[in-house]
Amino acid sequence: MRILKRLALIVLIGIACMVVLGLAAGGIVYWLIEPRVPSVASLKDVQMQVPLRVLSADGKLIAEFGETRRIPVDIRNVPDKLRNAVLAAEDADFYHHSGIDITSTFRAAVEVVLHRGEKVQGGSTITQQVARNFFLSPQKTYTRKVTEILTSFRIEHELSKDQILQLYLNKMFLGHRAYGVAAAAQYYYGKKLDQLTLAECAAIASTFQLPSLVNPLDHKDRLVARRNWVLGQMLSHQFIDRSAYEQAIAAPDNASPHEPPVQVEAPYLAEMVRRQALQKFGNQALTDGYVIRTTIDSHLQALANHALRSRLEEYDHRHGYRGPEAHVALPEPATPDALEQALSGYNELSNLLPAIVTASDGDTATAYVQGGKKITLAVADLKWALGYARKAKTGGKGAASILQPGDIIRVREVQDPQASSAPAAKAAKAARVADAKHWELEQIPAAQAAMVVLSPDDGAVESLVGGFNFQLSKFNRAVQTQRQPGSSFKPFIYSAAFSRGYTPASIINDAPIALPDPSKPGGLWTPQNDDDKFRGPMRLREALAQSVNLVAIRLLDAVGVRYTREYASRFGFPLDAIPANLSMALGTASVSPMAMARAYAVFANGGFLVDPYYIAEIDDRDGKAIYKADPVRACRTCEARLLDEGRTTAAPAQPASAAGDPGALPDTANALGTGESKGPLLAPRVIDPRNDYLMDSMLQSVVDHGTGFAVKQLGRSDLAGKTGSTNDHHDGWFCGFNGDLVATVWVGFDDYRTLGHGEFGAKTALPIWMAFMGPALEGKPENTLPMPPGIVTATIDRSTGLPAPPGDTNTMSESFRIEDLDRLRAQAKEQQNKAPAYDIF
Repeated sequence: MRILKRLALIVLIGIACMVVLGLAAGGIVYWLIEPRVPSVASLKDVQMQVPLRVLSADGKLIAEFGETRRIPVDIRNVPDKLRNAVLAAEDADFYHHSGIDITSTFRAAVEVVLHRGEKVQGGSTITQQVARNFFLSPQKTYTRKVTEILTSFRIEHELSKDQILQLYLNKMFLGHRAYGVAAAAQYYYGKKLDQLTLAECAAIASTFQLPSLVNPLDHKDRLVARRNWVLGQMLSHQFIDRSAYEQAIAAPDNASPHEPPVQVEAPYLAEMVRRQALQKFGNQALTDGYVIRTTIDSHLQALANHALRSRLEEYDHRHGYRGPEAHVALPEPATPDALEQALSGYNELSNLLPAIVTASDGDTATAYVQGGKKITLAVADLKWALGYARKAKTGGKGAASILQPGDIIRVREVQDPQASSAPAAKAAKAARVADAKHWELEQIPAAQAAMVVLSPDDGAVESLVGGFNFQLSKFNRAVQTQRQPGSSFKPFIYSAAFSRGYTPASIINDAPIALPDPSKPGGLWTPQNDDDKFRGPMRLREALAQSVNLVAIRLLDAVGVRYTREYASRFGFPLDAIPANLSMALGTASVSPMAMARAYAVFANGGFLVDPYYIAEIDDRDGKAIYKADPVRACRTCEARLLDEGRTTAAPAQPASAAGDPGALPDTANALGTGESKGPLLAPRVIDPRNDYLMDSMLQSVVDHGTGFAVKQLGRSDLAGKTGSTNDHHDGWFCGFNGDLVATVWVGFDDYRTLGHGEFGAKTALPIWMAFMGPALEGKPENTLPMPPGIVTATIDRSTGLPAPPGDTNTMSESFRIEDLDRLRAQAKEQQNKAPAYDIF
């Protein structure tokens, strides 16, 4: 008995010693490690990495930039079935422990002893995972594990259980750059959290442990096995009943990649916004959750995309089929997998799908379209290519003359023409016809185009297209290219002439001219009209409408190159972009489509120079506005009121840089203004309102009976503009407007090749402008500038440009500044008893 008591005493003493030693060791460990335990106060206001989002003016997504996919979500918006799935998979006792699971931790410690000190995985609660992911490294050491446990206690002391779980659900990496459950739900299933099924919730919960190896896209068998295990855990913990379990177990996993649902295709503008954000906010711009609302109108942007691409393709068709993009040996056997492999290096571009010709015999060819569809191309589907080939005598009449097996081509599915004209009385037949589609041969245009649409009142960029396809070429021709504007520059010369006393009725002689050529010692410069014809004396209105080069040169020479060059800079052009010689009259300046749109906005808004901008507002991750644009505005009534009050808020004019960003944010990117402004900040007036009215009238003549005559097809009388073409047709332009919109279109080759014989701006750029402006203004009332004070109309003689005498039948009505008309009347009176004279310069 004594022996047993003695043994018991020894055991008790041993246990006590072990407890004392354990407490001492724990105290020593705590004393050593506690100073290294991080403060968890920052978790109360943690800032997750959230990508930059770019929106249109009406709130639709244009782009998302950032390396991580994350959509922060409040714990209150996490469905119970998803919350329970995560708890069942990771920490079912989460709401009941104090930061660590004693049983799991003891089990992990025993495993360490049994494995003779080898580190093992396991025993981590959700709180411990939060501690590890926010504060600690993934390195497996005893010190880090103890630090993790101590940090978990601190987290539990500082935060509620819901706060901890919210951090966990938003922080964890779940594969494929998706961080957090909301981003995972959107990427894998294209759903919001409240749209997920029970099986999908379990699948997302399955990715927490090994997201790179077990996720809904990779290793599907592993994912389903893990998902079913999670569902079993949910059943055993009574989160779901047997019926829900069996239904979820039987459900297939239909995950597939879902990129953010881009609603507005404006990649060139999105890239401009991204660069501005990086310039102002640094790399944090892509991780701090900024939301940038642009000035882009989603409807107008869609119209601009369609107009530019469809009409550029029409131009491309006029110049024939250039052959396949590539030619490969047709795989044997030509299985779908083999054909897909042959097409793997090609992507869809602006609805032009890659395909490989599998057979070509006689009138038809068959092809395999990327994605699995087999199609037949008949002669009618190749008519534009065959027609050009016959005309050029490079091909025959059938498909085999231009297509060969192994050709990599582009095709598009289009609606049958008869679908829109099916008889309403035959409803069933009409329905069948409406579904009828066919495929046509296409090709990626070799030429490029750009389009800019501004609001003339404040310079807001309402749509912008920098090229045929951003994926094909990221070079933004809307703002980065510097091209010669050709005749579209002439209105600025005419406006300068009006400021020097010329009128729309002034007569200039369209006749041959020879001037010294500084580039050729002893040589002469002998410019020509586009049609190589000479019309003799003609009024300026007609000269601009018909875009007569020699009249523009003589007019510039009379007004003065130096004066006109400085005058043109009023429209925002840098002086160094304008040549200091008479070639200016032919449009040899260096400009971008954005610069031309800004300049034409002066004509559209009554004479004010506005600054183009495309960022309307920047919000932080909490939705608080940290920047709002306050653009200068054109306001004729405001100007009169401010002058009456003896004050002005006009801003100084800022010339556009040669290739600079027109929408650059101000230096103080978070300045929202004081709210103390007594009125709008006015854009500077750069030309007289009467000059502006006369120029609008002149530019309306261009579309009424001049080189822009095709615009009449739109059935509106408020449109004005000017075509532009350069020597050898390297560039085609049309710049036009009404009171609501200014739109500029450029067409050309990046390598400055010619667009082809007869490819004037009226044939290349104008169709794009019309295809946009027609639907853009559909249903809107006409909007033109009112006649300002000091403008009068008078009847003139068409030949002399002077006020018509009584009995003159060769007359027309013309607009003048009142002082110019008085001068012309005096001149006409002096000439009454003399030979016929002209108001000629």
